[in-house]
Amino acid sequence: MNEFQNIKSEINIENSIESLYILKNIFSFLSEKQKLNIIIYNKHIQNKIDINIEDYKKISGIYKEIKKNGKGKEYDISTNIMIFEGEYLNGKRNGKGKEYEKRKGKLKFEGEYLNGKRNGKGKEYYLNGELKFEGEYLNEKRNGKGKEYIYNDTLVFEGEYLNGKRNGKGKEFYDNGNLQFEGEYLDGKRWNGKGYNIEGKINFEIVKGNGKGKE
Repeated sequence: MNEFQNIKSEINIENSIESLYILKNIFSFLSEKQKLNIIIYNKHIQNKIDINIEDYKKISGIYKEIKKNGKGKEYDISTNIMIFEGEYLNGKRNGKGKEYEKRKGKLKFEGEYLNGKRNGKGKEYYLNGELKFEGEYLNEKRNGKGKEYIYNDTLVFEGEYLNGKRNGKGKEFYDNGNLQFEGEYLDGKRWNGKGYNIEGKINFEIVKGNGKGKE
């Protein structure tokens, strides 16, 4: 194979390949598909590093380039940490799945996918495991009804989203659960509605983008 011959002419494979990590460095100038072909079709290399083809696919990130159907997993090539597990169709995330942070492996999202993107219902999490958002998605962005949370699963917003921003009807809450604002949002900003102080009294009003205070 051409790729194999080119590598062997520049590198002493007999002495250099001692682990999967060194293998990645040696093959760094090749595409993942080229590397996989070399590993699969050269038993000498497989025997030298005692390699498991499926494990190598995971570590090298080749799963991202091979069409997958059914349940599967993805691993980050730099950290060797699992970054996704779930369902695939024709090589893309389709169905239910979970995303993980690539450095610490913490769960950051779980929900539904379509054609490789977040579509449908889902939940986002902070690194400490607490809920950050739950609601609906369209092409990776928050779209439809949803709820936002801060520390200790404290609800701070409930309403409608469009293209990742608050758009439409919604409510904001203080940390203690009291209503802070209720009305309509446009492009992520308060547009029309009433604001309340911590005691529940109206203290301002916004009419189509123009606000004014009330005692």
